[in-house]
Amino acid sequence: MTQEKLTLVNQDAENVSSTQSQPKDTLMSFVPLVLIFVIFYFFIIRPQMKKQKEQQNLIKSAKKGDKVVAAGGIIGTIVKEKNQDIIEIEIAKNSTMEVMKSSILNILNKTAEKEKVQPKTNKKS
Repeated sequence: MTQEKLTLVNQDAENVSSTQSQPKDTLMSFVPLVLIFVIFYFFIIRPQMKKQKEQQNLIKSAKKGDKVVAAGGIIGTIVKEKNQDIIEIEIAKNSTMEVMKSSILNILNKTAEKEKVQPKTNKKS
């Protein structure tokens, strides 16, 4: 009789311990998924958002007189801003083209930088 009680107590203890380990197992199964998401965020999503923000700031900073590279490799100087989204660039003398402001890929030289940087002259007296 005592052995039967001991066996029942052991079986109950095993059942209790197995039910308590199941929630731990399910939580541990989510750890790799969370780690994968964190890795994707820091190596893919965050740098892409940073790059997109830099591109938007570049487009906002473009103004008349800046030499820009538009999509397709078109290089020209901004002549005027038609409206909020469209600018007119001069690609050759007396040859202008309308492009979307969002198509600006890079600003080659800014007009403000030209004004700040003045060539030094070496005069020997």
